[in-house]
Amino acid sequence: MDNNRGMFRPGWRATIVISILATSAAFAQSPAPSSPPAPGKSVAPSPSPSATLTREELINSLSPADVQAAITLLKNNFTNPDAITETEMNRAMLEGLLTRQSHGLMLLPSREGAPAPDAVFYSEIFEDHIGYLRLGALTNSNLKAMDKKLAEFSQKKVDALIVDLRDSSTASNFQVAAEFAKRFCPKGKLLFTLRKPVARQDQPFTSERDPAFQGVMAVLADQETAGGAEALASVLRLYDKALIIGQSTAGRAVEYSDSPLPGGKILRVATAEVVLPDGQSLFPDGAKPDLPVEMSMSEKRQIFQLSPDKGMAPFIYETERPHLNEASLLAGTNPELDAAEAQRHNRGREKLPARDPVLQRALDLVTSLEIYQRR
Repeated sequence: MDNNRGMFRPGWRATIVISILATSAAFAQSPAPSSPPAPGKSVAPSPSPSATLTREELINSLSPADVQAAITLLKNNFTNPDAITETEMNRAMLEGLLTRQSHGLMLLPSREGAPAPDAVFYSEIFEDHIGYLRLGALTNSNLKAMDKKLAEFSQKKVDALIVDLRDSSTASNFQVAAEFAKRFCPKGKLLFTLRKPVARQDQPFTSERDPAFQGVMAVLADQETAGGAEALASVLRLYDKALIIGQSTAGRAVEYSDSPLPGGKILRVATAEVVLPDGQSLFPDGAKPDLPVEMSMSEKRQIFQLSPDKGMAPFIYETERPHLNEASLLAGTNPELDAAEAQRHNRGREKLPARDPVLQRALDLVTSLEIYQRR
């Protein structure tokens, strides 16, 4: 884990304390009024350090001597001595770490209640040959469901696949995540490594079986794609040339350890991170999409809730508009105008149906790739 991400470097405590306290100190000072320019003379604006650097960048640029000097000055001169006590400085340090390492450190009020039910597996076939797999939680039960569906896809001559990981947000067992990856990646290839820097341990995961599917593939992801699903998305991009469509993943491809505090609260700490075969870590920035497509999280959840009953097709295919034809000409009517008028009257009363632009873009892309490959 490099110094810019997971390691708590010497001097961070002081740096983070200054980050928290500097805001308070700034409000204790008022800028001196500036004199108006003389008539006929223009005054060039004076450069401001904060015009180009953020506060975090300014603090990160301080040397250890600067940090210690700033803390000494705060202790001796700040107008509110109660804000510079050892306890307050420690609180400021912890608050800063929780802010800076938001994906790797979490403070929980207490033991969490019953976990939410795992997202279930869902599948469908589009246009008679494009398979759609929404994996849900990366669990053994969903893995068995996927194996069964991949066997059916093979019998039905499915030659393209869309793997939807936008409903794979629960904490994952990386052993199971690797099992999902083995269904698609070449035998003998290193999938990813779970690295524990503190213990200096590396746990590699390698595929020891032949893939169950080989063909055109796309992966759907967003900020709710987390844990082992982030590793799976990246591995499919590496070995299957699958394009990731949607938004950046959560940046939580880590293994957590929960430690109780004396008062009952829980400190959750990332103790291991996923590292890809090329040495890239997914923590804390996640996997970036090859094709960014924005979509509302609430609309996505609504579609996923309705899809088991309605299927995904109603959320990606537009309803065909009525057209002027011979029968309407003989009847003296115009269905196109009638439809437009009805839409105008219903505007604002009837909510437009939800749409899944991420899946639609994936279908367009897969279709285009298949046409190109046949040429």
